[in-house]
Amino acid sequence: MKALNIVLAVIGGAVAGAAVGLLLAPEKGEDTRKQIIKYLESKGVKLHRSKLEELADEIADELGK
Repeated sequence: MKALNIVLAVIGGAVAGAAVGLLLAPEKGEDTRKQIIKYLESKGVKLHRSKLEELADEIADELGK
C-alpha cells in the first residue's frame, strides 16, 4: 500500500503544480503538456514516454474543464 500512496501523492502533486502553472501563465496546450511531462519526470515518475504523454494530456484536459 505504501508504494500506491507514494504514486498517488506524486500524481496529486503534479496535478496541483500543473493547475497553479495554468492559472498563473496560460500557454499553448502543447507547451503546457511539455511542462507537465518535465514536472512529472523531475518528481521521479517513470513511465514509457507514450504513457507519460497520455498522463500529461489527461491532466491538461482535466485542468481545462
